[in-house]
Amino acid sequence: MSLIHQTLAWQALEQHQQDLRGVAMRDLFAADPHRVERMQLSAAGLHLDFSKNLLTARTLELLSELAETVDLKTWIARMFNGEPINLTEQRAVLHVALRNRSNRPIQVGGRDVMPAVNRELDRIDAFVGLVRSGEWKGFLGQSIRDVVNIGIGGSNLGPKMVCTALGAYRGNELRVHFVSNVDGTHLLETIRDLDPARTLFIVASKTFTTQETMLNASSAREWFLAAAHDPAAIAKHFVAVSTNAEQVAAFGIDTRNMFGFWDWVGGRYSLWSAIGLPIALAIGYEHFEQLLEGAFAMDEHFRTAPLTANMPVLLALIGLWYANFWGARTHVVLPYDQYLRLLPAYLQQGDMESNGKQVTRDGVPVPYSTGPVVWGEPGTDGQHAFYQLIHQGTQMIPADFIGAIRSHNELGEHHPMLMANFFAQTEALMRGRSSEEAFEAMTRAGMAPERARLLAPHRAFPGNRPTNSLLMERLTPATLGALLALYEHRIFVQGVIWGINSFDQWGVELGKQLAGVILEELRDGRLSAEHDGSTQALLQRFLAGRAS
Repeated sequence: MSLIHQTLAWQALEQHQQDLRGVAMRDLFAADPHRVERMQLSAAGLHLDFSKNLLTARTLELLSELAETVDLKTWIARMFNGEPINLTEQRAVLHVALRNRSNRPIQVGGRDVMPAVNRELDRIDAFVGLVRSGEWKGFLGQSIRDVVNIGIGGSNLGPKMVCTALGAYRGNELRVHFVSNVDGTHLLETIRDLDPARTLFIVASKTFTTQETMLNASSAREWFLAAAHDPAAIAKHFVAVSTNAEQVAAFGIDTRNMFGFWDWVGGRYSLWSAIGLPIALAIGYEHFEQLLEGAFAMDEHFRTAPLTANMPVLLALIGLWYANFWGARTHVVLPYDQYLRLLPAYLQQGDMESNGKQVTRDGVPVPYSTGPVVWGEPGTDGQHAFYQLIHQGTQMIPADFIGAIRSHNELGEHHPMLMANFFAQTEALMRGRSSEEAFEAMTRAGMAPERARLLAPHRAFPGNRPTNSLLMERLTPATLGALLALYEHRIFVQGVIWGINSFDQWGVELGKQLAGVILEELRDGRLSAEHDGSTQALLQRFLAGRAS
């Protein structure tokens, strides 16, 4: 099978990119009064304006041909049909089944997975009802006030991000906390002021062997037992999200309080499963269902819409256009909503762990760029930090701007000012300002021409910096669900076109294995394995410092 860069569709895009070099976006708008009408799309409560991009109708046509070259529609169908498209692990990829609100049968190995999915959702619903109502009692007969989720990676980032994003829907019933880092500071600072008698721990680990998670969970158990004194009390204060009943029971958790998920749920796609238990506890099960419904609405759009009017596909193709034909190495996500402040970090894992690959599904090295660096901060903080580089730096950095028409916290002119910056930044990035325009602006303001000529190059902006604008009426569980599903499918589409497997993550394994060896050496206080000179010297310095 030929690599994607060897196809006629790819080569046509390379030639087309040469044709567009030197073309100004502002001229594209001037030449086509209907540009915006043709380059906007609404789906699942989200509105996308992608007109501020370095592309034309011909660009979109060529990008669609690239998607057709890899038979993208068939890949989409294969995912939704439960085929094992995670080839290196021979697994289906079915986070879409977790939010399949139609209950349409989805088969894995000849068995419909939906009955099991629905049973687990019913168990989550019942448990959340008990805890939030106060019926679930701790070892002193008191209700739960604090929930601490102990997990890492997808077992932490997704639930933590959603709980933060839906802060407007969190009542006063429960306070939900997250511990992920194996640095003891994270756990101790989290539990320092909590009452063990009113604290519930969720230990989230599919295998119940994840080193960081289990060490944090063991330390939390010690902290709890120092107050409760009775190991039987663990059953009232610890629950598990796992598939390993034996290890869960050995820890002391009643397996009746173990919530499961399946090997066709990848960690970074798992917030829709029982991994989302802290979300349901924080916002209530009804709102958790709305989150699923929003994601399902985007799933249906992605599954059924033609490629040329498919929001995840368009975002994926536009991102690929910059990464592979314009040399963009990063992609910035800029939410203009304080509730979405953790979204860039969440998408960073979703994208970079999925598409940070250097070989194709067939194991052949890829000679083109995959997986850009994803980063970002909420506006307007980012404007006063790194926007300078986006506006006037030497790199092209495509940007996604995300905002809401209405805020949950309307306070005077705060939201209009926030969104004025949203719109102004996308316009400024697109239009830019020439040296001549900068000179005229300064002289109109009364500056001497000599001084204005000196400053004009510094006050000029090249423009032509691409942005996508995503708007929603308001950030709700449903619109958040749609937004997250949008990015999940965008990642998938890019992986299909690049010919890589977006659903494994072998790159994290080597570090884990070496850490296990080194941990034994640190416990023993002496080195026993072979290391490179740098690591050897660092370990010796560390051990000497600990010994003294």
